[in-house]
Amino acid sequence: MGDAGWRKRLGPAVNIAPGARVDKFEIFFDLVFVFSFFIITRATAANINGRQLLHAVLVLAVLWWCWVVHTVVATRIRIGEGFVPVLMIVGMAALFCFALALPQAFMDPRGSEAGPMVVAVSYVVIRAVHVSLFLHIVRDAPAERRQLLRYAPELALSTVLLLVAALLPAHIPHTGTAEFVRDALWVTVVVLQYGTGLLARTWGWQVTSAEHWTERYDLILIIALGESVISVGVGSNLLGQAPTLPGVTAAVLGIVFTATLWWAHYDLIGPAARIALHSTLGRARVLMARDAYAYLYLPMIAGIITFALGAEGIVHDIAAPGVPISEPAHGPDVPLLFGGVALYLAGNMLFQLRTLRTVSWLRVGTLGLLAAGVPVAMPLPGLAALGLLTAICVGLITAEVVLMSESRHALRAVVFEERTAHEAHEAAYRARWHGQPPGST
Repeated sequence: MGDAGWRKRLGPAVNIAPGARVDKFEIFFDLVFVFSFFIITRATAANINGRQLLHAVLVLAVLWWCWVVHTVVATRIRIGEGFVPVLMIVGMAALFCFALALPQAFMDPRGSEAGPMVVAVSYVVIRAVHVSLFLHIVRDAPAERRQLLRYAPELALSTVLLLVAALLPAHIPHTGTAEFVRDALWVTVVVLQYGTGLLARTWGWQVTSAEHWTERYDLILIIALGESVISVGVGSNLLGQAPTLPGVTAAVLGIVFTATLWWAHYDLIGPAARIALHSTLGRARVLMARDAYAYLYLPMIAGIITFALGAEGIVHDIAAPGVPISEPAHGPDVPLLFGGVALYLAGNMLFQLRTLRTVSWLRVGTLGLLAAGVPVAMPLPGLAALGLLTAICVGLITAEVVLMSESRHALRAVVFEERTAHEAHEAAYRARWHGQPPGST
């Protein structure tokens, strides 16, 4: 049976409706990204140093670009309907292999080429799935097909560069030179990808449903926050030993400050940004979607992974049997912990500035406190350092709740009014079938 035959049996691709929400298959697809974030954290935690952190940033940036391209496709067609899930399962398998091979992507260049090759080939498959779906989307739109060609250089060059980064270093005799060439090729891929997104301006696409777009990104951010909790619990071996009072206290503090970071975005900024994207149309909507969500969510997710690394190291030492509770945190744990939270908040502030065109000076002051807190926390016991960070985060949220009370109530009133109107419209539409089912005479 030909290509058209299996597509016909499975059903056609379904376009995204203006008021569409995220479907179940999209959440299922995100599970692979949960694993990818976890692998990045685990691979970096095994040996934290400057080069390892650079490698983590590079693989996260390439992974996130795959996510961005995926959301561009998903904003045009339902990836869980018709024949599309078949291709997306292929993409999920490739993404899973990509994540599995990430720890070997930056191993000794003179070692096995298997890991880097799996990363490069998996990347090719992921991008091929996205391109095939996008070609299907624009098959009846010559103008959009021409616009798609503007991204062909990025796709071709990034693919070639990753393949070269997998194969070339093994043939360079000097290890230092081989590592430099490999890292430079990865940096070039990241610059090429994100630079193309900026230079191409409107990307040749549209955000049909602002609701779907914002919900899609908000869900992946929650997934990243959840992964940080898993990483701290599993990586610090809290499950492999008897609970202790310091260990339980550290775990509680970890949950509390992670919850404050959830609150920092989802209480006010996220819902207000959703309304802001709804209120823009055309090119302005596309540019806001690109800048605020596709680009500025990346530093927030990078911040989550960074503070998870620091929290894991601190909690591991606190919970380890025989380690005195007065033992200070070791190595880079405190800078990673405080720096990761600062990066998350800085990314969220830029997101707020791009969508709402406002700046929270309270958060600017909090960034200053976090920077000042690093030298203060370094000589402190790990539990005290974790407690200091939690106090700063809780203080920020408490101050915002008090000082921004009117804004919060006004926003909730608008959201409630919007949902009430939407529900009334849906109820009126569905009432057509209460008395007379469709197709009856």
